[in-house]
Amino acid sequence: MIYLAFLISLLYGFLILFLSKGIERLKTVSGDHETPVNSFSILIPFRNEELNLPALLESLSALDYPTSQFEIVLINDASSDASESIIKRFKAEHSRLNISLLNNDKDNGSPKKKAIKKGIAMASFDWIITTDADCVVPESWLRILDKKIREQSPKMIVAPVAYLPKNGFLHHFQGLDFLSLQGITMGGFGMKDKKFGHPFLCNGANLCYSKESFREVNGFEGNDHIASGDDIFLLEKMFQKYPEKVQFIKSKEAIVLTSSKDSLKELIQQRVRWAAKTTAYDSMYTKLVGLLVFGMSLSLVILFFLGATGKLQWLQVGFIFLLKFNIDFVLLFKTSQFFEQQKVMKSYFLSSLLHPFFTVFVALLSLKKSYIWKDRTY
Repeated sequence: MIYLAFLISLLYGFLILFLSKGIERLKTVSGDHETPVNSFSILIPFRNEELNLPALLESLSALDYPTSQFEIVLINDASSDASESIIKRFKAEHSRLNISLLNNDKDNGSPKKKAIKKGIAMASFDWIITTDADCVVPESWLRILDKKIREQSPKMIVAPVAYLPKNGFLHHFQGLDFLSLQGITMGGFGMKDKKFGHPFLCNGANLCYSKESFREVNGFEGNDHIASGDDIFLLEKMFQKYPEKVQFIKSKEAIVLTSSKDSLKELIQQRVRWAAKTTAYDSMYTKLVGLLVFGMSLSLVILFFLGATGKLQWLQVGFIFLLKFNIDFVLLFKTSQFFEQQKVMKSYFLSSLLHPFFTVFVALLSLKKSYIWKDRTY
């Protein structure tokens, strides 16, 4: 077992260092003062978000962009709280903004995808941006996306997402986990021109694409029966059709902030939802990367129990752990620097001990394909 674990750790190490190099290869984009050219439809599906909507709406009202060149389309997915009244009041107080409030159609097993499709059908502009109701967007968000479109003519732009800073180990643990996902996302795009490079992650909280390209890849067709995955399934389709036109924007001015979970139960449900869709990915590359990352965590868990039962020396277990610990540190350190979230690194050691067990636990739970999302069971 120790030899197999060593082989897995070597492959895992190559992957993470390869992706770490990709982060460096991405060129940083900063804003300019050119007159904006492109117009955007910002789509926000929501369900029972009365606590989060005020912060999002205020950030949208502060966007540094001509109000005639963007619209805000909110799609209500059967909310039972005060979300709708909050939006109507905000709309009345900000008459200069173009705000639409739609009601989602009846749930078909994938309400978020249905809400986005409805928003796209009603959108006035060709460029679609999706974000979530629990997010806060930066003031220069649209300007930096407009610059990327003017200079690179992409079909899809994957943009950075980070957690709002919060104190406490649970939030630091999530922050490190999320930073690793963002690092892998950036690294995949940074190395996509290399033999083993391939972008395979993105986040629907900050995703931009043209309405035309969405229709050309038939939108969510083929995976609209899966509750989540409005982001990665679309990325797979876009990259397959436009490999050179799917790009990441490495800019601090484009970072959308979202909230980490306040309880372990909520965190587990979220991660089970994320894990449950992985078997439906079309990309074999994505599946192999996911299998390797899971295999690394599973190896450490097995080695721990072999060490605890005296079948392996703790020195051997510790050697494999330190390999992963140091390799992950490279990726996380670079990512935390970009997002200016070095504070979470103080919880890195304890998080590294717990993360393999958390990953394996979530993966096993996801095999049931049952989780709770927005008070619905899938």
